[in-house]
Amino acid sequence: MKIQELVKRTGLTVHTIRFYEKEGLLDTRHVQRQKNNYRNYSDDAIERLKLIKKFQGIGCSLVELKEILQDHDTNTRTNQQVMEWIRQKISEIEHKKSQFDLMLDTLHFMLEYRIALEHDPEKASSLLKARNTD
Repeated sequence: MKIQELVKRTGLTVHTIRFYEKEGLLDTRHVQRQKNNYRNYSDDAIERLKLIKKFQGIGCSLVELKEILQDHDTNTRTNQQVMEWIRQKISEIEHKKSQFDLMLDTLHFMLEYRIALEHDPEKASSLLKARNTD
């Protein structure tokens, strides 16, 4: 199939698909060059791109994607190694979640303070004092 068909079937852009190909995430099983130098994508390319999107959805970097796909292709990791990777990813995401929770708390306070400042400056002052004693 041509790249436009692949775009329709995956929801990715031409630029993204070509980037993945350039980075080696798609190989000769997924894309072949025709004599006129056009790319011809296999049905396997669709599954590969879905897999890439799945792992990107859980926050995998390009480096991690390359490792994951290599392991997927060669089946080199044991089940125990895969479970350990999953545990590490969970821990990483939980840490990021904690950081986001702190950011949200700060933003909620900032909004509450600004609303109070506009309507009740004394309340705003007490909010600020309470926040500074925490």
